[in-house]
Amino acid sequence: MKNHKREEYTAFQRKIMRRFCLNIFGSVFVVIILYLFLWRRRFGDWIVKALEYFMKIGHEQAFYIYHSCFREYKEIFFAAAIILVFVLMLWHLFRWMTRYFTQIDQGIDALLQEGQGQICLSPEMLPFERKLNAVKQELEEQKAERAMAEQRKDELVMYLAHDIRTPLTSVIGYLNLLEEDPDMPAAQRAKHVHITLEKANRLEEMINEFFEITRLNTGQIRLSRERIDLYYMLVQLCDEVTPVLEAHGNFVALEVDEDLAVRADPDKIARVFANILKNAAAYSYPHTGIRIFAEKTDTDILLSFQNQGKTIPPEKLPLLFDKFYRLDTARMSDTGGTGLGLAIAKEILSLHGGEIRAMSGKDTVTFVVRLPLQG
Repeated sequence: MKNHKREEYTAFQRKIMRRFCLNIFGSVFVVIILYLFLWRRRFGDWIVKALEYFMKIGHEQAFYIYHSCFREYKEIFFAAAIILVFVLMLWHLFRWMTRYFTQIDQGIDALLQEGQGQICLSPEMLPFERKLNAVKQELEEQKAERAMAEQRKDELVMYLAHDIRTPLTSVIGYLNLLEEDPDMPAAQRAKHVHITLEKANRLEEMINEFFEITRLNTGQIRLSRERIDLYYMLVQLCDEVTPVLEAHGNFVALEVDEDLAVRADPDKIARVFANILKNAAAYSYPHTGIRIFAEKTDTDILLSFQNQGKTIPPEKLPLLFDKFYRLDTARMSDTGGTGLGLAIAKEILSLHGGEIRAMSGKDTVTFVVRLPLQG
């Protein structure tokens, strides 16, 4: 990896070294020329002639002035000339290198501007160009994610208000009936009280799920891992959902080895399986089975929950795990879920280092859960 990065900057380093060496050789060449002029007195002859021409004096007097004012201080003039040459060469080199900093500065400015295309630098600065474009792309992605998060937050509030309003309206309506008709027959009163209690329980369930998904998202939930007998857990969960399934003629076919185990938080994993089973029960065709089977690898356990139901379009499969997402037919129903069950399952599995995905085709829907063997 380090060698790869070093090779990326080779062109840039070579160009700088080449320009630096050219400046050194140029400086040495100029100094040698000056030295030869002074050593062979050619430079002195020019000074004498210049004195003769500008001061209108004879050759001997001009030579005397040159000898007393210049020749005696030859070393000082020579050193000053060398310093001047090197300073000019360094100034030229630094000015040339500043061009690269200007390009980088312009590239950084482009990061802050919207609607700009790719950042382009000199060919030898390709590594810097790649990094700047990578940062630009990351900033754009972060901006899009923030906008999406803001949109989802607004949708969450909207969906929550919509879903809470329905049972709350029913509770208020039945309570008003009970208050307005104190002489209501006992049987009718009992029926209204029962319905009111059901709506109130549903309202409590929705609020609890909302707070649970919020706690999961904010990292307020801590896992308590231990060895879980998955077969025994699934048997218990299947027994719990049996009454719901039998109402529609559905059943569970459990095809899991009895020695299947994993290290995880039992309460949280039970919640994952329960949410998947409830979802399968809600969307299964009547008088069909929900098949549960498992596959074990060296590092993971794959649990599949398969039910017979309406095929879900491929573009909608990822949306199943979004908060408050439900299929259209379920959202119109007062008995539909909150739309948080699968989202909660996804968050819990993420905390365990696992994942969940959905597949659908030929009137079959399958949810595949991956759990690492060692949490």
